[in-house]
Amino acid sequence: MNRFFGGPVLPTIFKLAVASIAVGVMLAVFGIKPIDLWRDFIDTLARIWEMGFEAIEWSVQYLLLGAVVVIPIFVAVRLWSMLMARGGKE
Repeated sequence: MNRFFGGPVLPTIFKLAVASIAVGVMLAVFGIKPIDLWRDFIDTLARIWEMGFEAIEWSVQYLLLGAVVVIPIFVAVRLWSMLMARGGKE
């Protein structure tokens, strides 16, 4: 247990409690409530999740748009090179 806490357990818990009270007082001075922090944290996670799916949707749209041009050019070049290779062998 001492390895996890970085020293004796009871003094470490006491230090954490004092630090928590000090931070709590500072946050209260600025009018920040624990429930607000929790809601903001959850909202942030939700926005990151949505942004991830928006990024995927955005990239798929551009992938398909580019593929409309790139794939036919690729096929044409491959066919052309096959025809040229066949014509050179004969």
